[in-house]
Parts: sequence; structure tokens; C-alpha cells
Amino acid sequence: MAADYPGYVGLSQSGELARRAQAAIESLADCALCARQCHADRLHQSPPKSYCRTGRTALVASCFAHHGEESCLSGWSGSGTIFFTHCNLRCMFCQNFDVSWEGEGRPAAAEELASMMLRLQEHGCHNINLVTPSHVVAQFLEALSVAAQRGLRLPIVYNTGGYDGPESLRLLDGVVDIYMPDLKFADATVARQLANAPDYWEVACRAVREMHRQVGDLVLDEQGLARRGLLVRHLVMPDGLAGTREAMRFLAREISPDTFVNLMPQYRPEGHAWRHPSLGRRITPEEFREAVAIARQEGLHRFRS
Repeated sequence: MAADYPGYVGLSQSGELARRAQAAIESLADCALCARQCHADRLHQSPPKSYCRTGRTALVASCFAHHGEESCLSGWSGSGTIFFTHCNLRCMFCQNFDVSWEGEGRPAAAEELASMMLRLQEHGCHNINLVTPSHVVAQFLEALSVAAQRGLRLPIVYNTGGYDGPESLRLLDGVVDIYMPDLKFADATVARQLANAPDYWEVACRAVREMHRQVGDLVLDEQGLARRGLLVRHLVMPDGLAGTREAMRFLAREISPDTFVNLMPQYRPEGHAWRHPSLGRRITPEEFREAVAIARQEGLHRFRS
């Protein structure tokens, strides 16, 4: 096996990937994989009484070569993106509201999900980019076990809202090459109001620490493509609701000053944003410039702005 193959290839060849997948699927009968800790029976109950509204089979909204991600992911052939339906957060301003809240998508069992990954590889994509995967870690591992046996060799990008449980991250250790979590809200009241997750900051910080422990700082190859490491996204929001100062300070002081951060200026009112007095507008240029200045002041230097 070539040294630059993704870690899951070795796990597949040893049988460890299949063992993890089986254990993860069995745990769906009393699911506590994500930070919601629902303990719902997602294996047998239909529809399941789980926060994510997803049962034994993952739902997929779309699968395509994405050319609009960070350049180190999209490259010239695209990031092989799989958008999963539903979410374990309830961000009232979600820009994919039809997918996360309304459930747009169709079931994709392990064989079909594996085939999607392999088609993206055949298309020339640089990686497999799992969007909103926190609630389908078990189903992903099951499909990855199949895909690896059939020749999948692309890096795995775990593109998450950041509300990930320790058990899921344990299962993903050595499987995920590039962790790309959001770091959304530093304030518990804001997190409760905007995402029904008052413990978001505590959960996300713990998750980011573990992600960084597993993969380290982001490493780019000679062509500028991400090969391994942590890439954090932070959506700048109106009236400072995202807690940018606290987020940047946490990354610089508790993770690494070399953390690669994407400060995102594209907030726009979507979904139920109109219900909150500050969310009915886009951010101003001044608010974004302030966020960039904060990132620099806190000691970060690797960020896309």
C-alpha cells in the first residue's frame, strides 16, 4: 500500500473498518452517536423518534463535483460532495433549509452510497466531501467499507456543523483525513435561540480538540490541495452573534495558531431567520472587516477571508 493512501484503506484491509461499521450500525438501536444523545431506536423504529429524523438508511439530497468549496478542496476537478438530508442542529437561518429542515432527499443504502463515492472518484474529484454527516456516521462507515473494497482511494472530508459526539469521533479516528467543522456560536443563549443547542460551544470545542488531535493542522500538497488536517469554518453573523472574538481566541490558544480558518461573509436571511430581530439582514462590509481584524489580533494567520 502506498504511504499516501488514506488511512481507511489500511483499516479496510485489516478488517477494522468493517468491524467499526458493524458496531456503529448496531448502536443505532439505542442511538447516542451525536451530541443530542437521543437514545432513539433508529435501527428498527420507522419513523424513528430521533432528533435527526433519520432511521437505518441515510438520506441523500445531492451528489456532485462541487467547485465552490475552499480552493484547497475544490481544486480544478471539484470536491466530491454528498449532501445528507436532515441535521442534528436546528439553525433557524440555515441556507440549506429545504434539506436540513424540510427533508428533501432520497434513501441511499450502503451499496448505493458506496457507488456514489466511486462515481465521484471516477469523475476526477479530489476528495469525498460529506456535508452534514454527524447523524449518519454509522451509515457512512458501512458504505465506506464497501467502497474501499471496491477501490476508493480519495481523502475523506468531514464537513460538519460541529455538534459531534465523542463516540462518533472515536469511530472516525483514522478514517477521516480532513475535518471541516463549523464553529458557530460562543454564547449559550444565542446557541439555544438560533440552533436549539445551548451546549453548542462546549460540544463544538471538545469536538474540535479531538479532531485536531487526530489529524493536526491542515497540510497542503505541492499543488495546493488539502491532504490531511483541520480546517475550521466560521460564519460571520450580524450584530456579533457568532462570537467571533471567542472563537478565534479558542482556536489560536487552545488548538493551534496555525489553524486554517475560513471566515465566511455570505450570511443571508433564510429559513426562519425573520423570527430573530438581528437576522433579517446580511452582514455589513465593516462587520466582516472587523472579523478579519479579530482573527489577526488573536494570533491566527492561516485563514481564507
